[in-house]
Amino acid sequence: MRRILITLAILVVCIAAVSATWIFRGRQISLFIDRFGTVETASARINSITYEGSGTGGILHINDLALGLNDKNGPTPNIGSTKDGQLALAAGGKVFVFGPPRSEAENLAAVPPTNDDALIAFRRSFLSWPTLFDLNFMTGHSPSWKRHLYYQVRWHKQNGAKLEMLWRYEQYFYPGDGWTGGFMTREGSTGLIRVNIQP
Repeated sequence: MRRILITLAILVVCIAAVSATWIFRGRQISLFIDRFGTVETASARINSITYEGSGTGGILHINDLALGLNDKNGPTPNIGSTKDGQLALAAGGKVFVFGPPRSEAENLAAVPPTNDDALIAFRRSFLSWPTLFDLNFMTGHSPSWKRHLYYQVRWHKQNGAKLEMLWRYEQYFYPGDGWTGGFMTREGSTGLIRVNIQP
């Protein structure tokens, strides 16, 4: 009987420790797990790309989705026109050409060439974390859970050039309303987090 009580006490302590870690360090645990994989919820072909900004920072519109390039802690790509007038992105000393410009657009814009494999994928964390101590004094409406939401651009050209861009945002869950759109920012951990151009 004594052995059963000791085992039960150890089990209760372990459950309490895991629960406390999940509540107080859930965001960090989720980020760690996300390094090994995330859940892809949807993907779509990129039909149009438009840049709104001054060359550094600004907003990149992919289809109907507006993605910021203003995070000071993330990569800072430059976007502009090449010598032959095509819309391009430069990062890490490399340049990736999106395509010829659309003349009717007010901002820098392009349509991916038909031979390009250009996709945007929507992903989310495997693990959500509870937010028991988040209080919103203005509205009184606070999220009960959070998770990370990712937008990943995968663009491959026939000449072998590849572009990968990854944005991370926090997504909130409100009881009765469900998960929000996913554009909540947290300084130092959200926004554009990766730009990779190959070769």
